[in-house]
Amino acid sequence: MTLDELKKAVAEGTVDTVLLAIADMEGRLQGKRLTATHFLDEVVEHGAEGCNYLLAVDVDMETVGGYAMASWEKGYGDFEMVPDLDTLRPVPWHEGTVMLLADLQWEDGSEVVASPRQILRRQLARLGERGLIANAGTELEFIVFNDSYEEAWKKGFHKLEPANLYNIDYSLLGSARVEPLIRRIRNQMVATGLTVENSKGECNLGQHEINFRYDEALASADGHVIYKNGAKEIAAQEEMAITFIAKYNEAEGNSCHIHCSLAHEKGGSNAFGADQSLFDRFVAGQIAAMRELTLLYAPHINSYKRFTEGSFAPTAVAWGHDNRTCSLRAVGHGEALRIENRLSGADVNPYLAIAAMIAAGLHGIDNELALEPPLEGNAYTSGAPRVPSNIYDARDLFASSELAKECFGQEVVDHYLNRAQVEINAFEAAVTDWELFRGFERL
Repeated sequence: MTLDELKKAVAEGTVDTVLLAIADMEGRLQGKRLTATHFLDEVVEHGAEGCNYLLAVDVDMETVGGYAMASWEKGYGDFEMVPDLDTLRPVPWHEGTVMLLADLQWEDGSEVVASPRQILRRQLARLGERGLIANAGTELEFIVFNDSYEEAWKKGFHKLEPANLYNIDYSLLGSARVEPLIRRIRNQMVATGLTVENSKGECNLGQHEINFRYDEALASADGHVIYKNGAKEIAAQEEMAITFIAKYNEAEGNSCHIHCSLAHEKGGSNAFGADQSLFDRFVAGQIAAMRELTLLYAPHINSYKRFTEGSFAPTAVAWGHDNRTCSLRAVGHGEALRIENRLSGADVNPYLAIAAMIAAGLHGIDNELALEPPLEGNAYTSGAPRVPSNIYDARDLFASSELAKECFGQEVVDHYLNRAQVEINAFEAAVTDWELFRGFERL
């Protein structure tokens, strides 16, 4: 939707609400519902204020210490949400509503460098200096439940009813059971301007996936967060629930495979297909940097529980041709040649993960790293290096990474190290069901 189209819709009375949103550290949409007239009269030109604690809280939106940019001592002031009019689109699951994303800046016009969208923008700018752009696509898996979110909460998330009671991977019969919901999500995402390609059943009970057209990296990350938020809202309207948690139970987790390739700014042709050495160095950079950047691919305690042998989630830092046991899978050829990063779960922040892939790739390109031979066979049982198996190791590797400091800056590194520590502190303070079942009577 263009700004002129919005003005016309507001004048005709078909749009009355504008959602102005940012993506927070979790990749969630936060923002304001604005009257459409106020948006057009004031916000288009001047932006809108938002409390800077939005990038300095935990998952529960509790204020926590350790952040340089926001604190009680600094008074939790505002930053400015600057509308990105290129992201303006209808929200068909809410009547009379449109939405758009915003970039963040301080009062003096400087960037809020810890903002996930700004972090990705800076890596894309580094590519632009070399005459390149990044294209990406994210594949999000999720589990559908017949319980509403409120019912799930009241049950303590126990004994929920998955929408499918057996493995429906690629099953048209099984996916038909949830087609009213999945069809509505597909169609309403199309109505927002996203290009949906397909949906399919997956392995875990009630697990599904909807896939979107490969696009420029920033547009794909924007589409990812809009879709993820919208799918939850649509499910709630249907009195059902969707979870994107990386590992819901001991069965298959929810992945977010990220496909990435580089293209020339002039002409848009696939730079990998035209230059095998560019592809090789880009992938070599992924391998060299994967362990130290894992924190950006796996941001939560739960993220690491996906990394189990024989689960289609990777454990080895290795690449292979169309080999799903590897953390990096080379796919396609010529104009379709790309690398698939299989490390992330569906809980990932897409801006940070794609930024990490670009930073790693540029490390490989700039340093002309040689690519090791592709792994053939089972990467789970290979002697390849292992990805970090827990957030503690990932935190320490990120903290000591000279690459992270060079590519993202010390302020960003410190910000996301603190975020990891906040996650760790919350987990270590919690008493889990495992502890109760194990020790209530027997200890």
